[in-house]
Amino acid sequence: MEYDYYFQIDDESKDDRLFVLIIYDIVKNSIYDIVNNSRRTKFAKLLLGYGFRIQKSAFEAVITKSKLMKLNHEIPGYINEKEDSVRVYQIKGTGNVTTWGPKDDYNVDDIIIV
Repeated sequence: MEYDYYFQIDDESKDDRLFVLIIYDIVKNSIYDIVNNSRRTKFAKLLLGYGFRIQKSAFEAVITKSKLMKLNHEIPGYINEKEDSVRVYQIKGTGNVTTWGPKDDYNVDDIIIV
């Protein structure tokens, strides 16, 4: 099933919102499976506090600049910077997201965390 949703984040947004895409790769290594699974779970729980999961290792959020600064400050405490990779994309303007597969029950306007 294909479906679309849209977002509008202006450069001069009155409520200071940002659309953020967060992608991570926590290394899975046979020696450290338990530790890394724990690290991966803790990191996913952190991200769920800011937005919603769109795939196993990808999250979307509509958050304020101050929340993004807080998240960016928290990320290093949840990962091993020598092994793990995290990317945070800030996207401004109007966007169209086309998705194939089951539709999740969320509304972009409903995920703002205060």
